[in-house]
Amino acid sequence: MSFKYIAKIPTADEIKALIPLDSKLAQLKAERDSQIKRIFTGESDKFLLVIGPCSADIDDTVCEYVSRLAKIQEKVQDKIVIVPRIYTNKPRTTGEGYKGMMHQPDLNEEPNVLEGIKAIRKLHMRIISETGLSGADEMLYPNNDPYVCDLLSYVAVGARSVENQQHRITASGLDIPVGMKNPTSGDISVMLNSIKATQMPHRFIYDQHEVETSGNPLSHAILRGAVNRYGKNIPNYHYEDLHQLAEDYAKRELLNPAVIVDTSHANSMKRYEEQPRIAHEVLWSKKNSQTLDKLVKGLMIESYLYDGRQDSLIVPGKSITDACIGWKKTEKLIYQIADML
Repeated sequence: MSFKYIAKIPTADEIKALIPLDSKLAQLKAERDSQIKRIFTGESDKFLLVIGPCSADIDDTVCEYVSRLAKIQEKVQDKIVIVPRIYTNKPRTTGEGYKGMMHQPDLNEEPNVLEGIKAIRKLHMRIISETGLSGADEMLYPNNDPYVCDLLSYVAVGARSVENQQHRITASGLDIPVGMKNPTSGDISVMLNSIKATQMPHRFIYDQHEVETSGNPLSHAILRGAVNRYGKNIPNYHYEDLHQLAEDYAKRELLNPAVIVDTSHANSMKRYEEQPRIAHEVLWSKKNSQTLDKLVKGLMIESYLYDGRQDSLIVPGKSITDACIGWKKTEKLIYQIADML
């Protein structure tokens, strides 16, 4: 047999009992959830900003970054709701490289998934406790959800996972907004099919139980650009792209039409420094079209303490996965976004 059994993973209930969420933090998170949900239902005209490192690496450094976001949140709270990216597991195109804190909670040691599950729960909880902000994470592994579902206020399903049935039906049971990215091929119909599937009820196996979900009406689109058959990046955030998505939404019976524009990945041609320019263009489109003003609910931005990326952790606060804009550019951009709204 090719599998080597290393350790038995405790159940989600056992992990939650070991690392419980304080009732005050649970209430704070519930208030944040309500605020974010209202953006997607149209009850609030605030703008959502899902922003932060490509991947969480060192908990102290991530918390330092989010604490800075929290100070800005106080100043822009009348226009913007900031949700920090706390991405604790990362898809790797070739299988190589850092797979996230859940796999490797200590970068100086070998991977340890059992300790990683504890580490990511502690990190999400620490973020809420120290900053008052509840975070976003990527649903890379649907069976991880029970371990952190009481801590997250936003979930994204990535371009390589969006067509997967288990991701879709798991997302149908979440009571927070779930963004479904367009696949790397750029096929918008795949993304819209995923949204439809997520908004429907399903019956399946989850957390070692047979469960039935009620469907998630807050499932929505994330445009992240595409890659053609020649490996060339094709952006899909322009005015015409957004209007085409609005038309495609109108043709389907989907609840709460909404899109978050990812300013990184194929939209930026993998050039992290282009993210502020893309953000400005999306806001211009939103400002100059009633249709897009209703449809575009926010942006997703990759940002950390320092510009760029590094192959190994030499400078804390500089990404070891995708390149990010640094803090000075981040702070300036958030204030610019607030001024444009």
